[in-house]
Amino acid sequence: MSKPFQFKQFSVDQDQCAMKIGTDGVLLGAWSNINKRPFAILDIGSGTGLIALMLAQRSDAEMIDAIEIDGNAYEQSVENFERSPWADRLYCYHAGLDEFVDELDEKYDLIVSNPPFYSEEMPSGNEARDIARQNSALPFDELLDGVSKLLEDEGIFSTIIPFKEEEAFIKMASSFNLFANRITRVKGNPTTETKRSLLEFSFSENSMDLGELTIEEERHHYTQEYTELTKEFYLKM
Repeated sequence: MSKPFQFKQFSVDQDQCAMKIGTDGVLLGAWSNINKRPFAILDIGSGTGLIALMLAQRSDAEMIDAIEIDGNAYEQSVENFERSPWADRLYCYHAGLDEFVDELDEKYDLIVSNPPFYSEEMPSGNEARDIARQNSALPFDELLDGVSKLLEDEGIFSTIIPFKEEEAFIKMASSFNLFANRITRVKGNPTTETKRSLLEFSFSENSMDLGELTIEEERHHYTQEYTELTKEFYLKM
C-alpha cells in the first residue's frame, strides 16, 4: 500500500484515486479567497479530498461539503476527512453534480472545483484516470450551471483550468451571470509558457485583479510567491 501524502497538519491517502495529488489542487486550495469568512464551502469533484482539507485548515467554515462521483475516490475522501483534525466539519457526498443540485436546497458562500479538463480524448489505458481527466465527465457548462444554482448571492466560485481555455471559460461563465473578478496565471518557471489560470468568480462585475505566479525559479528552487502561498501546507516549505 502506498504511503499517505503528508502535509503539515493532515495526511492524504491517494492509492484509491485515479487523479493523484498535484500542484493544481494545492494551488487552488491555497489561493481560494476566504477573506469573507465563508460559513459553508463546497468542493465539486473532491478526488482525495485535498482541497476541502486545505480549506478546513485555512478557514473556520462550519460546513465543508464535497461531492465525488467515483466510488473509490469518494471512499478515500471520506477516510481522509475522518482521519483529519476537522472531521466534524467535513462531509462527502457520493453523487454527480446534477443530482446534487436537484436534491439540495443548500447554498454555499464559497464553491471550489479542480475540474477534469482534458477535453481532447487521450486514453492512458487507465479508465478511471481518463474519466477523472476528461471534461466529458463534467463539462464546463454543466459545472458553471451547477455553481450558478448553488452559490449564495454574495458568494465566490474559484477554479483552476488550462490557460488556453481561460477566455472561453470566462465567456461561458458570464452567460450564467458569473463574472471573473480575480485571475492568477501560472507558469512552471520564468522561461516556460503560461500553463494554468486560477479564476475567481462572483455574481458582481467588479474591477479585475490580474496577477501572475511562477512556481520555480529553477528545478526544485521555488519562488518566494509560491513558497508564501503553500508554506502552511508543504512540510519542506
